Amino acid sequence: MDKPKVVLGVSGGIAAYKACELLRRLTESGHDVRVLPTANALRFVGAPTWAALSGHPVETEVFEDVHEVPHVRIGQQADLLVIAPATADLLAKAAHGRADDLLTNTLLTVRAPVVFAPAMHTEMWEHPATRENVATLRRRGAVVIEPASGRLTGADTGKGRLPDPAEIFEVCRRVLARGTGALTPDLAGRHVVISAGGTREPLDPVRYLGNRSSGKQGYALARTAVARGARVTLVAANTALPDPAGAEVVPVGTARELQDAVVKAAIGADVVVMAAAVADFRPAHEVRSKIKKRDGVEPEPVALVRNPDILAQVAARHPARPPVVVGFAAETDDVLAGGRAKLARKGCDLLVVNQVGDGRAFGTEENEAVILEVGGPETPVPYGPKEALADRVWDAVARRLTTA
Repeated sequence: MDKPKVVLGVSGGIAAYKACELLRRLTESGHDVRVLPTANALRFVGAPTWAALSGHPVETEVFEDVHEVPHVRIGQQADLLVIAPATADLLAKAAHGRADDLLTNTLLTVRAPVVFAPAMHTEMWEHPATRENVATLRRRGAVVIEPASGRLTGADTGKGRLPDPAEIFEVCRRVLARGTGALTPDLAGRHVVISAGGTREPLDPVRYLGNRSSGKQGYALARTAVARGARVTLVAANTALPDPAGAEVVPVGTARELQDAVVKAAIGADVVVMAAAVADFRPAHEVRSKIKKRDGVEPEPVALVRNPDILAQVAARHPARPPVVVGFAAETDDVLAGGRAKLARKGCDLLVVNQVGDGRAFGTEENEAVILEVGGPETPVPYGPKEALADRVWDAVARRLTTA
């Protein structure tokens, strides 16, 4: 079988060196990658490096090998075009159809999905001109990944850092998996809020009540949503996973912290997906000093109180309610019966119900579930990667958004 053809565009920013790692991941996973650097990109990483890593000659101008018409042919043959890093200048050229080198010419001829991974200083990213250019590209169907926050050039920190290459690779992989028929991402222009992980309720300074959730299903939902064009806010409770490229990650610890973050982020959102395992109860009193073991003395019973029902709160029928609310139900017995009852009780639009225990779901890379819909079908999702389940959830969400 022919290898998927990926065009990797590299523009002239200090983060250009990180694109070498992205290139390595793409080639090692079986993709045929052609690198198109800008002239300024070659001031950071030279052509011999790109040629050696990709196995293809490196060109920047439309007049090189003109008999092969590369500015047309490369775009026509591509299955994906990804630009990492994408500078403010490159985004401006792409938005306005400028074509003054081989990369920007290819942007006008490509008929495959396009992914931009911006990297620049915070002030440049937040400038109204850049924001309008990004909005224009997204409106045309491109996936523009939100940059990460962290150390920039010099001593500066802020939003504008290139996301981790491993996470950009995951976005590319998901976009390719959807095929060239999905040129306009079905979640483009949508803001989705996803909770992930498991809350921890303090008992004393060293102990807590928690659960076995790793956050992997919520993170899979975030990655697939980014690849489908959404702006993603990920409220992450006690996870140890790398931030998904393009997602704004809000770390929390307890159920009440998660409640505050989700309710705040849900204002104006299109979708809220409650995939986190939220503790139903918390200790009535948090002891300020470590509870110590005393010989011959049994410990005092731990009194519990209920935590807020965040899913029911978000799903409540009021003017600010998001158009689509999705819940998750982890069940051990009578899975479907428990799921149907919870769907009716919580007031959400969809409920993803899965069986847990005995090594199922929690902490694994795979999952199986049934997606229940109000007024709609019950969709079984067979055992497989959590990303596959995530895509089925977004399929159901996208259908409801078109009729909301």
